[in-house]
Parts: sequence; structure tokens; C-alpha cells
Amino acid sequence: MQVRDCLISAPGKAILHGEHAVVHGKVALAVSLNLRTYLQLKAKDDGKVSINLPNIETFVSWELSELKQLIPCFSDKKEEVQRLDPELVKKLREFMGVNNGNLDSSTTATLAFLYIYLSLFGSGEMPSLTVSVWSELPTGAGLGSSAAYSVCLAAALLCVSGKIPAPLKDGEQTGRWCQEDLELINSWAFQGEKIIHGNPSGVDNAVGTWGGMLRFLAGKIIPLSRVPLLRILLTNTKVPRSTKVLVARVKDKINKFPSIMIPVLDSVDAISCTCEKVLTEMTCEPITGEHYNILEELIDINQHHLNVMGVGHPSLDILCKVTAARGLHSKLTGAGGGGCGITLLRPETDLVTVQGTVKDLRDCGFDCWETSIGGPGVQQHFPFSVKEEILEVLNRY
Repeated sequence: MQVRDCLISAPGKAILHGEHAVVHGKVALAVSLNLRTYLQLKAKDDGKVSINLPNIETFVSWELSELKQLIPCFSDKKEEVQRLDPELVKKLREFMGVNNGNLDSSTTATLAFLYIYLSLFGSGEMPSLTVSVWSELPTGAGLGSSAAYSVCLAAALLCVSGKIPAPLKDGEQTGRWCQEDLELINSWAFQGEKIIHGNPSGVDNAVGTWGGMLRFLAGKIIPLSRVPLLRILLTNTKVPRSTKVLVARVKDKINKFPSIMIPVLDSVDAISCTCEKVLTEMTCEPITGEHYNILEELIDINQHHLNVMGVGHPSLDILCKVTAARGLHSKLTGAGGGGCGITLLRPETDLVTVQGTVKDLRDCGFDCWETSIGGPGVQQHFPFSVKEEILEVLNRY
């Protein structure tokens, strides 16, 4: 098998509006972050398969002869990837010597890689290669870092297997796949997410695949054709939280106060729909200050609703207070209870205001970056089109 080197990236994600409402059949809007995960795949002739994950200080290598011991379980394997293969997952866990308890991020990331690699190559020639992955996204912060990783893995290994073509043309800096290929990438990335998270919604890997903004309602994910690129500050409070606990908290409140909480969820649904309408307008007509006025009001209203739902946190209150002092508007993104928040920046927001806000937030012990939302999904890159420091990290192995 002729393996070509490739460099691929996928974005992280934020929830613009609709946290927790989606559990109850309401609209959520998920957007791509212009913070990306980068994967470099290099062909080798050393008879080994290796994966390097500098973010979590992991480097693992296997002899092809070791992995070929797992090939018999693929004799009847079909191309269909709608359902995770439990037999393969069990074999891989045994192969790696892990039990059924909670696994650390290094182990789950490695399992996801092996699962996709062996699913695509186990019934034929197994290529020798090294995959290196580095991310601008903090792990465990609810920003879709694992999904971006799974999307990059799926795209790279599908290219090597010949199931999708490499989209990068001569003279281009970046290349994007067609809709059919993106759907295949997304389906395999979802398998990786299942291994890492157990029962994911599919939103994170869909954002990583298509980018832009997605509408999520009752399990259906609809990518929106055009969205404006919006400047934001992304803040990580570094307060750990459990999505499972927070979802249960919201359900308990709804069960206890249905006549109060159901209208709150309906209002959050209306916020999501109104935001979608405004963002669509911003792609069809000149963007005005009034568009930003509405977006800022929606952010404030939604943040208050999230506090009512019980998923706020003192750290997020501090974030909102600090940014409000500089005339900016913030809300949590994701499950809440800590985690991350986003702050909308207008086009005219000056550098002094941005730098001062970032300093104020860092002085609170938070991590903070200026970035944007609404950027492209998974892409293949010409190597020298990405930052030199990224290539330096990826080329260490």
C-alpha cells in the first residue's frame, strides 16, 4: 500500500445557545471555534504503527505483527459504520490490558485510534505509519477536543485507506472534502467519540467535520449553509464539572417545578431560534450595530436563564462581571458548573479593551484567548500553511 503523508486539522466547538435545552427537544446552536487540533500522518517502513499525543504526554508504538493478531475478528466485518463493534472494543481493551472502569484520556485516545485503524485496515494490508496529534484546545474543558481528534483521525485514515480522496490540489494551501466524504468522515469520527465518551450526542464531531454553525434538534443535526465569522474571547475558568451531574440537576428542577422550568426551556429555545435568524440576516445584508445589540441582549438573557436552571457557578459570575465592566457580554458555553465561557467582541472593539479584559480574566486565575467562531470544519493543509511552532511539535517523532 502506497501511503502518502498528510496534515489535517479540525476545529473545537462551543454552544452558542441551547445548553441543556437540547435534552428536552429544544433547539441548540453549536459553533466551530477557530482553535484547532492538528494531525500529521507520516508513512514509515519500520514495520510499526505509532501514535504521538504531546498534549497528554503519550507516545505508543506497536509492531504490525502484534496488531495482526487481531485480524481474525474482521473476517465478516462490513463497511457499515453505524454501530460500534463491541467485539473489537473488547479485544482492544484486552490487548491494551485495561478493564471496564473509567479510563484516562491517554487510554481512550489510543483505543479510538486503534479501533479506526484496525477497522479500516484489518481485513487487508496494514500500513506502517506514525500519527502525531497536537491541539490548541484545552482537554476536558467541554470544547470538543476529543471530537476534533476523532475527526482528524477519521479523515487521515480514510485518506490512507483510499476510501476518500485527498482534497488538497497543487498550489492550494488548504483543501476541503465533498459532502459525501464529509458524511463518511463524520460517521467514523462518531465511532471514535463513542469509545472516548460512551454515549455522545454527535454534535461535537459534526461541528468538527462541517464547521460553521449547526442546528441540533431532537437528535437531528443540520449544518447551516452560511454564518458570519464572529470575534470572541474564550475563557476557561478551570473549574472542573460533571456534565452528567449537571444534566441530572436540570432534570430534577424540571420535575420539581414543571410550571416554572418548562417556560424557561421554551424561552431558551426561542433565544436559539432568534439568534439563528439574526446570524442568517448577517450573511445576507450589511452587518449593523443593531445586529450586535440583539446578539448581546440574547447572551445576557440566556446566561440568566442558565443560572435559573441551576448550571451557573460563582466563577462564571465573575467572568460576566469582569467583562461587563468593560462593556462586553458573556455567557457560559457547554454544561456549565464552571468550565468555559464566551464573550462577544464587536468589530469595533479595540485592542486596548481586548488586552485589558484578557489581563483582568487571567488575574482571576482563568485562561483566556481571543479567537473567532464560525470557521471551517475539517481540512487538509499544505504543511507550510500552518504555524511553524505547530509543525515543530508534530515533527518531533
